[in-house]
Formats: sequence, C-alpha cells, structure tokens
Amino acid sequence: MGQPLIDDYDFGVIVVQGKIYRKDVIITPKVINDDWWRVEGHRLQIADVRDYVLEDVDAVVIGTGYDGLMRVDDEVVKVFKDRGKDVFVAKTREAVKVYNDLVSKGKKVLGFFHLTC
Repeated sequence: MGQPLIDDYDFGVIVVQGKIYRKDVIITPKVINDDWWRVEGHRLQIADVRDYVLEDVDAVVIGTGYDGLMRVDDEVVKVFKDRGKDVFVAKTREAVKVYNDLVSKGKKVLGFFHLTC
C-alpha cells in the first residue's frame, strides 16, 4: 500500500482513506498522527516539527488552516529545505491539492494540516 491520498477537506474535518479526522493531523508515508498539538495553536514552530525533521520524504506540505491563520516560522521552512526537501505552505484546501498531486506522482510527502481557522 502506498502513501494515502486525502479524500476530502472542509473546515474542521479531513478525510483520509475514508476515515474522518476532526483534529489537526500529520500525515507521513507510513502513519497518520491525529493527536497533533502545537506549542502555540496558530503558530508552527520548530518544536512542533522536531520529531519529523529526519523523515525520509521528498516534500513537506503545510496547510495553514481554512483561512490561513496559522503562521509558519521561517525556521521550520529552513530546516526542511536545508535537508533538501521541497516545502509548500498554503491554506489547507490548496495544501491538500498539492499533497495529493505530489503523492499521485509517486513522491513521499510529509503533511502538516491545520483544519480550522
């Protein structure tokens, strides 16, 4: 089984392989973490992604919420880019499209998706 595609997204809910998630999620090529909490709710900082920096992926996709209100620290983008990863940051609806496109092309993708705001 390859990396899962995202079936659907709307404010506060994301559907992956038919399973509904109502909390922010991290999707790796091997696992979905649906118990993801950030140090500050509307800010993504290095402490929030530290456990994922060494993931064997081609790209990192960050969904900043329905209205894009989650800020992403420059350091987060830099740490992944310094490891040779492509990094995409967008409102979650657009980030889901980017994620699915990359996975459909056979890329290994690490996705951080904020579902609200």
